[in-house]
Amino acid sequence: MLGRAIARVGPCRFRPLTDGSHFDFIVRSIVYQQLSGKAASTIHRRVLEALGGTASPEALRAVPDARLREAGLSRQKLSYLKDLASKVGAGEVRLDGLESADDQGLVARLTQVKGIGRWSAQMFLIFRLGRPDVLPDGDLGIRKAVQQVYGLRRLPSPERVRRIGRPWSPHATIASWYLWRHLDGPAA
Repeated sequence: MLGRAIARVGPCRFRPLTDGSHFDFIVRSIVYQQLSGKAASTIHRRVLEALGGTASPEALRAVPDARLREAGLSRQKLSYLKDLASKVGAGEVRLDGLESADDQGLVARLTQVKGIGRWSAQMFLIFRLGRPDVLPDGDLGIRKAVQQVYGLRRLPSPERVRRIGRPWSPHATIASWYLWRHLDGPAA
């Protein structure tokens, strides 16, 4: 069944985002949480401008909260970014060496930061590190796509997504990419 979705979507164009630092990527991820792409892009651009062009723990700690709020950050996301800057700056959460951490260890490390849950850590694994076998079973888009592709009456639980997705290992990341693209509609 996934084969039909793959055929419909066409060649895989998945590429991890390697520009910038891991810190930049996490800042962007927090800013983008639960926002439309256009709104998130605008806020992210304004946040980077407030930080002098590049996100760093030092810049985040130095910029007044009011300036970041003016850029469009909610109080909650501001608290997440400040927690990230504080923990990375103090060495409580180390971002160096994440490439060599196993998936579970990386998730455990990143979820020490307020506002970064399992889903956000999985997005880091997929879109920053390009890990090949990540299935974000709790992602609403993945669940909706599995429901459509497999003709399920109800939205599948994360456990059911894991069961259905077992055969995709060790390429669950690519299967996930195809499921997300399936939701985008026919290729243009």
